[in-house]
Amino acid sequence: MIPKNEREQIIALIHREVVPAIGCTEPIAVALCTARATETLGRLPERISVSLSANILKNAMGVGIPGTDMIGLPIAVALGALVGKSEYGLEVLKDSSPEAVEKGRKMVDANVIQISLKEGIEEKLYIEVTCENGGDKVTAVISGGHTNFIYLEKNGEVLFDGRSSGSAEADAEEVDLNLRKVYDFATTTPLDEIRFILEARRLNKQAAERSFKENYGHELGRILRDSRSERSIMGNNTFTHILSYTSAACDARMAGAMIPVMSNSGSGNQGIAATLPVVVYAEDNHKSEEQMIRALVLSHLTAIYIKQNLGKLSALCGCVVAATGSSCGITYLMGGGYEQVADAVQNMIANITGMICDGAKPSCALKLTSGVSTAVLSAILAMEGQCVTSVEGIIENDVDLSIRNLTQIGSKGMSETDKMVLDIMTHKHCD
Repeated sequence: MIPKNEREQIIALIHREVVPAIGCTEPIAVALCTARATETLGRLPERISVSLSANILKNAMGVGIPGTDMIGLPIAVALGALVGKSEYGLEVLKDSSPEAVEKGRKMVDANVIQISLKEGIEEKLYIEVTCENGGDKVTAVISGGHTNFIYLEKNGEVLFDGRSSGSAEADAEEVDLNLRKVYDFATTTPLDEIRFILEARRLNKQAAERSFKENYGHELGRILRDSRSERSIMGNNTFTHILSYTSAACDARMAGAMIPVMSNSGSGNQGIAATLPVVVYAEDNHKSEEQMIRALVLSHLTAIYIKQNLGKLSALCGCVVAATGSSCGITYLMGGGYEQVADAVQNMIANITGMICDGAKPSCALKLTSGVSTAVLSAILAMEGQCVTSVEGIIENDVDLSIRNLTQIGSKGMSETDKMVLDIMTHKHCD
């Protein structure tokens, strides 16, 4: 068993990275930054200037904002100023109402809000919001993590500057993980210390079941669950249940439903993909609560471990990371030990590495479905003793080196891809 002090570090890390969120975390983080700036200003801003890194801009362009029937950043910024409370974190807009949305529309129409790309920064997750009213001016900055405030200034006076001193989110990366440690923690930690992970099951399953009753996004989850023609092809089985629940929760979230989900590493979609495949497999196969808890911890902590090296935002779709976690959890539930779990990871990396992130949007449900279907396939292969070998592609004998190859490709190798994706997104001709 991992020593108690190290277990406590890992548990604290999970608590930091697995948190409830309402709406896509990129525009919500912008709303959070706006809320903090507005609170510090002490009154409603007359002008709001928002300057963002390319990855934040990309992930916020096409996604629904909870409770508004609108997409994109301007309404998120407006609501952050009108009703946002920074103490709520990634649930910053949970007090929104139809009246607030109407006021927000008027703010947007009045051109109070200006949004631009922040040039000359390397940080992929960067949000700078300046709120002004009369002669008063406040600037707030989030960087490195969706809730990680690093700077606050009012009327030229620096109220907080954490740009060089580090942060809680940066400190979290100091927890030294590898896949073996992740597996040992998940399978040996006393159950009462990790039972809290069941809240991820409750929230994300609730989001999926709400989505089955509505018409969100491309309705992928509902179609997979209800359409007779699709069932005649794919069957009514655990596999289709995994796909339908995972895509349904994503359908609702990307469409802007006012439904909280449990996120992972700053992404609600990653939280969904790390949770629901494991939950559905466990429930369909009558696994015990202990097995489900340990599988969920294995899934979420694997995703956190991979994201430590990849970064919060990258050119690589987060479903690759989260689905790799769920493949580990499913393999464990199938009766696999560490070797089978490591093989499942190798199979995942050999298959869907390179899937691009082209922003948060309703079609993310399609990508999550691709990721979790690969997770099931990789687990099945691992349990049959089949693993992609080190003579094939980017796979190494050491699974942690394979993970490093994945993260290097996503963070460095795909940087030009990221620029091209943003260029295409900002210059395409839409009807």
